Amino acid sequence: MPDGARNDPATAFRFTVRFDNFPPGGFTDCTGLTMETEVHELREGGVNGHVWKFATRGKQSNLTLKRGIVSKDLWSWFEDINRGKMQFRNGSILVHDPSGKTDRIEFQILQAFPIKWAGPELSAMGNTVAVESVEFAHQGLMRIK
Repeated sequence: MPDGARNDPATAFRFTVRFDNFPPGGFTDCTGLTMETEVHELREGGVNGHVWKFATRGKQSNLTLKRGIVSKDLWSWFEDINRGKMQFRNGSILVHDPSGKTDRIEFQILQAFPIKWAGPELSAMGNTVAVESVEFAHQGLMRIK
């Protein structure tokens, strides 16, 4: 890296979500990009100074996406699963630079499927956008970039 070059942290406000054959989606919120390793504790007889800890398996949180309702794609996918037509889709979340021209980070979501859909809160007293929220279970998360 040349002297004086900046390497600023990625911003969290410009991102795109894609699932297999769906067009790229713009979402207002993306939560649940969380993974952890479960730990098994072993207490060894006669050793009172510490407890042995061993990594066992990885575990990921569900992913939740929110957006203004623009199409029926996510609803249709969720509805198909409720009717017994299981369909996994791989996806990616691309975090862009502030200009939106360069992808700074890419997360891949493996074998995702929607498990919860929440429709908009409607009120004749306001002028807000109708927002849907969709929660996804998945089989893993990988960071590519």
